[in-house]
Amino acid sequence: MAEQMQQNNKSKYEVDMSRGPLLKKIIVYSLPLILTGMLQLLYNAADIVVVGRYTGSTAVAAVGSTTSLVNLIVNLFMNLSVGVSVAIAQSYGAKDYTAVNRTVHTAFLLSLIVGVAVGAFGFFASRSMLVLMDSPADVLELSALYLRIFFLSMPATTVYNFGAAILRAVGNTRQPLYYLSIAGILNVALNLFLVIRFQMGVAGVAIATVIAQYVSAALITACLMRTEGPLQLHLKSLRLHGDKVWAIFRIGLPAGLQSMVFSISNVVIQSSINSFGSVAMAGSAASNNLEGFNYTAMNSVAQAALTFTGQNVGAKQHQRIREVVRICLALVLVIGVVLGATCIAFSGPLLRIYLPADPQAVAYGAQRLFIISASYFFMGLIDVLVGAMRGMGSSFTPMLVVLVGACGLRIVWVYTMFAAQRTLQMLYFSYPASWIATFLIELVFYFIVYKRLFKRSVPEAAEPIRAEIQM
Repeated sequence: MAEQMQQNNKSKYEVDMSRGPLLKKIIVYSLPLILTGMLQLLYNAADIVVVGRYTGSTAVAAVGSTTSLVNLIVNLFMNLSVGVSVAIAQSYGAKDYTAVNRTVHTAFLLSLIVGVAVGAFGFFASRSMLVLMDSPADVLELSALYLRIFFLSMPATTVYNFGAAILRAVGNTRQPLYYLSIAGILNVALNLFLVIRFQMGVAGVAIATVIAQYVSAALITACLMRTEGPLQLHLKSLRLHGDKVWAIFRIGLPAGLQSMVFSISNVVIQSSINSFGSVAMAGSAASNNLEGFNYTAMNSVAQAALTFTGQNVGAKQHQRIREVVRICLALVLVIGVVLGATCIAFSGPLLRIYLPADPQAVAYGAQRLFIISASYFFMGLIDVLVGAMRGMGSSFTPMLVVLVGACGLRIVWVYTMFAAQRTLQMLYFSYPASWIATFLIELVFYFIVYKRLFKRSVPEAAEPIRAEIQM
């Protein structure tokens, strides 16, 4: 009866991932997610482009150099949304709609708590952390100003990301795209208005981002409140269900720790880049933003791997998981190679969008863009394997591998190879070296996790997983 009611209330945006051909469904799921990620990147890209054209390369360095620090602070908690996706996807695949609804209300309240806590910490600690990163004096105050304003958006950012994770867990990737499109257009318009008309510089682009984030959060909240079926949000029913908090943290916290430590390695590298001066920082910031478009496209496919795997685990369709992973690996390889080659071939024109009047900064950016783009597809392959393992309920193992393989090797590289030859090229080579090593190790562990799951599936095997969801 409950299943029939759910079918009647099923949104046209939802996808049954446990039956039917996979390739088309994965592509249909991933494309809106890719566009959504691109729009999120355009928030920061619009900031950098506008200040670069109307304020100068110092402002670009101030805005762009904050990325690794923002990721360090935000990722620990923002990646709890990964736990939300897995918990809902597994319950949805198992047709346990009561568990889905309890997870929705737990996740929404958790997003508000996390957003306020992270925003307050970031607001008060921004300048101190920039000092620890050895930010040059000519960008320190601008960077601190940008960060303090930016962190006011954290409650909205967490609400949007957790809300989007809820919708994506059942295959709905289009509505988050629509809402972010509206917010993205508003962000660009406000950037131009505040920077050009009122000459507010980095403060203007930060304020524009904050306003846009709150608009996207309001839209996704309204969507969940209007949605029929188990995803429907009732604000009066918000509460932290202990078993659902555990289900979210069991997957999301290792994912957050992984991203946080990953960001620590990037902060170490950013600190090394800072030692080359603000022009090198500006070039690196512009290149990093371009690289983000490639990463976002690949990571969207990795999100598909996570969600499709989660639903098939819940539905006990374990034989479909390997096909999901094969398709996602192939898609990521194509995306990574094509976008990487495009960035290399058009590095000059692309970087000049951000740095129209600073050829030296463009040269610095092209140096980084070539090294990163030629091997970036390995990062996408890693994310697919990690996403699949998380979808199967294993988050600690991929976290440990990434921490040791990518983060550990990268930090060791900075204090050995880079210390012996202090050039930006040597610093940037730490990225491909760490990606290749990590991918090979993750591949081995993926097969181990899959075999363990497959053994549990015959016949009493899936019960522990189901029990974790419904406890």
